[in-house]
Amino acid sequence: MADIVNLNDRRKRKAREERETDAAAKRMMFGRTKGEKKRDEVQKSAEIRKLDGAKRDGDNEKKR
Repeated sequence: MADIVNLNDRRKRKAREERETDAAAKRMMFGRTKGEKKRDEVQKSAEIRKLDGAKRDGDNEKKR
């Protein structure tokens, strides 16, 4: 004999699993610690300073 399946339970379980996968993705994106955010900010500012320091004076002038 076949097992009786409650479709409402299946629908709810599927919705729960989808919410969990969405939550896991958001945790990966936004779940960084304060120290990790600060480290990334310091690295980014160091890279910007390095690039700005490598600019030549004549690069910004327009040629006529």
